[in-house]
Formats: sequence, C-alpha cells, structure tokens
Amino acid sequence: MLIITQYSEVFIILACLFGFFMAWGVGANDVANAMGTSVGSKAITIKQAIIIAVVFEFLGAWLAGGAVTDTVRKGIVDPALLKDDPQLLVYGMLAALLAAATWLLIASMKGWPVSTTHSIVGAIVGFALVGLGAHTIDWGGVSMIAASWVVSPLLAGSLGFILFKSVHHLIFENHDPFAAAKRYVPGYVFLVGFIVSMVTMTKGLKHVGLELSFGQSFLYSIVVGLLIMGLGILMERRVTYVKDSEDHFGYANVERVFGVLMIFTACAMAFAHGSNDVANAVGPLAAVISVVQSNGVIESAALVPWWVLVLGGGGIVVGLVTYGHKVIATVGTGITELTPSRGFAATLAAATTVVLASGTGLPISTTHTLVGAILGVGLARGMAALNLRVIGTIVMSWLITLPAGAGLAIVFFFIFKAIFG
Repeated sequence: MLIITQYSEVFIILACLFGFFMAWGVGANDVANAMGTSVGSKAITIKQAIIIAVVFEFLGAWLAGGAVTDTVRKGIVDPALLKDDPQLLVYGMLAALLAAATWLLIASMKGWPVSTTHSIVGAIVGFALVGLGAHTIDWGGVSMIAASWVVSPLLAGSLGFILFKSVHHLIFENHDPFAAAKRYVPGYVFLVGFIVSMVTMTKGLKHVGLELSFGQSFLYSIVVGLLIMGLGILMERRVTYVKDSEDHFGYANVERVFGVLMIFTACAMAFAHGSNDVANAVGPLAAVISVVQSNGVIESAALVPWWVLVLGGGGIVVGLVTYGHKVIATVGTGITELTPSRGFAATLAAATTVVLASGTGLPISTTHTLVGAILGVGLARGMAALNLRVIGTIVMSWLITLPAGAGLAIVFFFIFKAIFG
C-alpha cells in the first residue's frame, strides 16, 4: 500500500507511456489485418486505407472498446488473490504492457503479422506464473480466451466460405454478372452497416452516456443499414460498364462494383478491429489506474475512464501512420490472390466475427480471424489457390508470440520489483 501511495504518479505516467507504446504496436502490426484485404485486392490504395483506418479504428476503440477491455483486465489474473500485495499487480501489468509492446516492435520490424492478443495474454500469464504463482491465474478465463483462438478462425473461415459462395452463385454464375452485381451488392452493403451498428449500439455506447434497449438498437441499426445502403447505391451508379475484348463475361466490371463495396467493408473492419484490439493496450493500463487511484484497493470491477480509450485509440492511429504500411502491403497479397469480390467476403466475415466477439467481451485475435476468413475464401476456390508456404510462416510467428511475450514480461516484472521494492 505504501509503495503505491509513494510512487502513484510514477506508476500512472509509466502505465500511460507503456499503454501508448502497446497501442502503437497494435497500429503498426495488427491494423494490417483490418486493411490488408482492401489494399491487396487493389480496391483502395495504401494512402486511402490509412485515412479510413485512422478514422474508424479510433471510433471503434472509443465507442465499442469497453466490454473487451474489462475482460482482459479481469479475465486472466484473479484480482481478489492480490489484495495483500496490490503493488505486484501494478508491476505485472506494467511488465505485460512493455513486454507485449517490445515484441510487437520486433515483429513489425521483421514484417511478421503476429497476434497482439496473443502478445498481451502471454505476457500477463508469464508475469503471473513466475511472479505471483499459478494459483493467482484464472485458468478458466485463460482457457476461454484460448478456445476463442480456435473458434474465431473456424467461424470466420466458414462465414467467408459461405459469403464467397453466395457471391459466386448470385452474381458470377448469372447470365448478366454486371447487372446482377448492381442488383445484389446494395444488400451486402446493408449487411455491413447493420452488423457493425447493431454491436456498437448494444454494447459500446455506454461510454458516451447513451444506453439503448435491444429492441431500440435493432430498429436504429436497420435505419443505419438502410442509410449506408442508400449511400452505396449512389456510389454504385457512378460505376459504368466498360467493354473489354479480353473480358468476355464482364467479370472486370463486376469487380469494379465490388471495389465500391470494399470501401464499406474496410470501414467496418477498421471499426471492428479498434473495438476489439484497443483492449490489448488499455486493459492492463486500466488495471494500474484502478489500483493506484484507490490507494491499493483492488476492485473486482472498475469503469474504464473515457480518456484511457482515447489514449489507446490515439496510439493505434500513430502506429498505423508511422509504420503500418509495411505489414499492410504484405498481408494483402501473401496468403491467396485477392480480387475485390474475394476481399469483400473475407473482410465482412472477419468483421462480423470480431464485432460479435467484441460485443460478448471475448478478446479474440484479429490476426487469426482474418487469416481464417481469407483461408475460407481461398478454399472456396480450391486448395491450389492458397500459398501454403506463407501460411506456414504466419503460423510459426503465432507460435513464437506466446512464449516471447511471457519471457519478456518475466524479465521486466523482476526489473520493476527490484526498482520499486
């Protein structure tokens, strides 16, 4: 208790710095998962992707980031077991932030698309296991999070497979694919608007003082979906048929229509990513602030201050602008060849999975989700469409992430313990 009172300002400043560093890593490495398909399918340029991501990553973090933040903060280490030594929780969360951020910096420099969720969860488990003892870890919470790493790519892959098959059946197998695209794409635009707004309204708007019932959220989401669909129809009308002697079926024109749709799915994925992955940066930060402001009293639940979500969203944006283009450029082209229609199916499947997980407070890995969705779309075209070598490299980087985060966290934990006593 005395240590927390004595160094309270130092702890909060360090937590904010490390939290911002961690959010920078999320932006630099993980935002590729939000933007990679859009850039890889050539629907938008890297510059446009960065502008879209800056706006929607920040909005997702601020409006819908609270539920997942609470899970990361409380779902791994049982706070009740640390009431006698609250400073250990502070050291551990600082160590976890610095460890995960350091690993993300290394991975981003190497161009590896790793999971930020793996990084922070591994770091928290690492410090708790060595610094506090295995009994302080909520293994039920950890197993639920671990299960989500398997469930999320399977769910996203299945959704991606179904969405791409529906696009293929309704549009590409039609006798006039271009007319079919113009007819069905507005429905897909509505789906994007409805899903994202539904989860935002049901789970996220408490931070801005607006609490809606499920029925109200459902009705408002339909309205938002219809408005976005109307905007999509207006943008779609600008797409005109271009005759090409090499394009006998008009597929190139269909892909141009899907290019319009990819702008909406890019916005949806950026929003979903911000809402889910801001927790990796601000979850431990919220834990430190809660303990310090209560003079060492560890509460089972604490409201995440709005400025903490803004700090996390700001860090993601800075990381994206300064370093994100490297990983964006590789993720979009490595796993399978993407066109706007394939990219749409993968991105909407991943966004749907992520916003559902964010709404239920389950901190899934966006990396796993998007790779699963891209694999689903690739499998819909046959095994030959997948680059298995790149997939193998990505999986190897995932396996390294957990022990790397845990190992670094253990080292930093003992350093903080030695410095502050």
